[in-house]
Amino acid sequence: MTLKLQWNRRAFLSALSAMGASFFGGKALDAAPAANRSVDNGAGYYGWPSSGYNDKVAVTGFGATGDVYGELGVVPLMNGSGTLTVIGGSLIPPEVEAVMRMASEHFVVIDDLERAVGQRIAKLLKLPDGYTGLITAGAAAALLVGYAAILTGDNEEWIKQVPDLAGMPKNEVIIQKSHRYAFDHQIRQTGVKLIEVETREDLLSAINPRTAAMHFTNLCNPQGQIKVDEWVKIAHAHNLPAYNDAAADTPPVSRLWEYVNMGYDLVTFSGGKDIRGPQCAGLLLGKQNLINSALMNMSPQEDTIGRPCKVGKEEIVGMLKALELFVASDQEALLKKYRAMLGTVSDAVTKVPGVTTSYQFDPNQIDNHTVSMTISWDTSKVNLTTLKVRQQLLATRPIAIRMGDPVGNDANRDQSAQSAGTPPQTITVSAWQLKPGEEKIIAQRLAEILHSGAVS
Repeated sequence: MTLKLQWNRRAFLSALSAMGASFFGGKALDAAPAANRSVDNGAGYYGWPSSGYNDKVAVTGFGATGDVYGELGVVPLMNGSGTLTVIGGSLIPPEVEAVMRMASEHFVVIDDLERAVGQRIAKLLKLPDGYTGLITAGAAAALLVGYAAILTGDNEEWIKQVPDLAGMPKNEVIIQKSHRYAFDHQIRQTGVKLIEVETREDLLSAINPRTAAMHFTNLCNPQGQIKVDEWVKIAHAHNLPAYNDAAADTPPVSRLWEYVNMGYDLVTFSGGKDIRGPQCAGLLLGKQNLINSALMNMSPQEDTIGRPCKVGKEEIVGMLKALELFVASDQEALLKKYRAMLGTVSDAVTKVPGVTTSYQFDPNQIDNHTVSMTISWDTSKVNLTTLKVRQQLLATRPIAIRMGDPVGNDANRDQSAQSAGTPPQTITVSAWQLKPGEEKIIAQRLAEILHSGAVS
């Protein structure tokens, strides 16, 4: 099997368009300059209708080719990995692009916009009385400004003082030892000391007059001895706010209101993962007083720890639109669609002797809740390592193919396994960030690679 990869980029885009015409409402993606493009009224990325916004602006200079990455010499990717920030998170639907462009056409007072959008979010998600929302510069920024809000309230002097907590009444945040993670850096950035606990008794002993809050890392719920519902109850029994970081924990859609309904004072979600909002946007839900204080601690306010966490008017309205679309989406239908896309890959690669596939989907999975497929091969029949397969996928041109985590822990594990003489023989692919039609290209390319390693 041979994949004709010596196409120029324009021809490739045209071919991809033909495969995935349903993505654009049955109309082909034109590889012509952006001056000739418009967003039609067909289906968007999720199958949602697009806005009908018609872009008549001619582009000259940079971008005139319609291929900004090609002009820069940067290789774009087909994303068979997932909603990873390192490769751009997710693709935003056409309607989100359209409202962001609308927002870019006028000035507005950012604080007024944030409050209005927060109220709309509260209605959309049917949040409890006294709760509202805030659009932040990603979920990590929501951690920073949320904890600043807990520490400072509306005290303007303390807002200017953070992260120097000298003279301030509270400077400790309690976290389960099993919940420590890379993003607690944003909590520590406020100047607080993290107090680790393991058992309920540890927690009760750790609470003292210096305790500012209790932090829960939602994806670590299975590892911790104190579960998500008990954690918030203990916090409130001691008059402490509880913060839940659920950044990557949608879908299901119900997660958006599940934790505030438990009583969590602040909850954050990433905007640029499966919600498919702007990659630089996040969502902070919480009690009105804390959200007000969070806004006081972030851009556009000056002399605040959150001043670098700027979120623009375009991202604010784009995030609201993405959230509206996400709440209305049919997640069961999407899972069926992703399974069918993975089936296309399976049909192609299992024609190679020694190759098998298996599907994975855990309905109780907390983070990155989607269907995926593991491709395995018998190295006595296909003499390739996982690392070699990943490298060949990434070397595909004009658009590289990324599956698994070839630049992170998986790459280290692959290298270690090769050194030990026991090379791994599996690779995982997910479909939720693939554009329709890309699964066919991945199927053909992956089958070609596996065929190349076939033992005669």
